[in-house]
Amino acid sequence: MDIVVAIGNDESFSQPFEKIERKSLKITFLDSIGAHEIFSSEMWRAALAETVATTFFLFTLTTCLLSCYESNVTDPKLLVPFAVFIVAFFFLFTMFPLTGAFLNPLLTFIATLKGAICLVRACVFFLGQCLASIMAIYLLKCAMSHDAVEKYMLGGCTINDNGSGISLGTALMLEFVCTFIILLVAVTVGFDKKRSKELGATMVCIQIAASLALAVYVSSVVTGKIGYAGAGLNPARCFASALLFGGPLWHGQWVFWLGPFLACIVYYIFSKTLPKEGLANDGKYEIIKVARACIGATGSNKYKSATVKVEEKPPCIPETVDKDVLALYPF
Repeated sequence: MDIVVAIGNDESFSQPFEKIERKSLKITFLDSIGAHEIFSSEMWRAALAETVATTFFLFTLTTCLLSCYESNVTDPKLLVPFAVFIVAFFFLFTMFPLTGAFLNPLLTFIATLKGAICLVRACVFFLGQCLASIMAIYLLKCAMSHDAVEKYMLGGCTINDNGSGISLGTALMLEFVCTFIILLVAVTVGFDKKRSKELGATMVCIQIAASLALAVYVSSVVTGKIGYAGAGLNPARCFASALLFGGPLWHGQWVFWLGPFLACIVYYIFSKTLPKEGLANDGKYEIIKVARACIGATGSNKYKSATVKVEEKPPCIPETVDKDVLALYPF
């Protein structure tokens, strides 16, 4: 009995496999962006906690900064980094075990690039942080007097207020540099599981808070211009102040978005070039040891060459050989 197998383009045979392949690709894509977290109650709890924490963090931070400028000290800018460090540390230390304590769209963005959180969670956190910024500035506006609101413009991000500030190009450069400082000092340690475990949550929070305080201080004093409020370092806060106050705060609003996000992208690329192994710290290449090795090698070579000259013998002549036989050697 002969068996005939028909081989051809049977569409009815290939369609099920195409459907399976498409379904597999769809499942892989949804899994890669973390679509399953939409149905996770833990993700929504974290998002709510992040939104509430960001609201009160920005309210407290802005209030403390304005209080520093209202103080009677000779140079109130010297108080700013201490206020930023204290407020940032306590909020980071509280929220770090719960949500990761991002409290800023920039940290959410770099965490997404580094793969610390999925895209779905990042989008929810981002929207929550923007909403939190608006609520924080609104609470601040309700609490402040009208004169204080007009004087400090709700602690908004100004670049060239009354023509006494800086250019947009300089502001963009400072926004990029100060954001990169925070990423290099804080994120490099914070997103490294091994180093974070070695240092502990307290030291990681101190590192992040200190880098934020450093960046704020550098940006506020480097130009010496009254019309420049310093690097925003939080585009959501700058946007919220412009939305609720308006006026000069809309000038160069794009700078406070482009600069930090560009710094995040550049840092992410740079982080791929960081060495995987730490610096050798066993003292093997200490300069004194190198010098001793050089001196020892030089002396050893001289001794060996002198020894060879004294003890050199024809390798093919036996130690006991007859004198008549020795005369046959042409040496």
